[in-house]
Amino acid sequence: MEFLQLAHFATRLNETFAVDIDGQTTSFTLLEARPLAFRAMPGMVREPFSLIFRHEAAVVFPQRIYAMTNPAIGEFGIFLVPVARDRDGFLYEAVFN
Repeated sequence: MEFLQLAHFATRLNETFAVDIDGQTTSFTLLEARPLAFRAMPGMVREPFSLIFRHEAAVVFPQRIYAMTNPAIGEFGIFLVPVARDRDGFLYEAVFN
């Protein structure tokens, strides 16, 4: 299994990612992909990073693992946490460490 890296997402800003929510497919837009501060430790498999997505829905989705697909990256599970709301929808964060 290949571990997802920041490089997988850094060139995908403003792209849509298809997410399955209870059998319905909807789109999330990647707004931000940034590295997180860390201290190198033996056995680390990747440098930690954070992703911010937006979904333009009037309702917030609960934090949980969602099946996400992007043509360039493929299909993967991602744990999304709602972190904010702006005038265009809700923002969700995924942290990889």
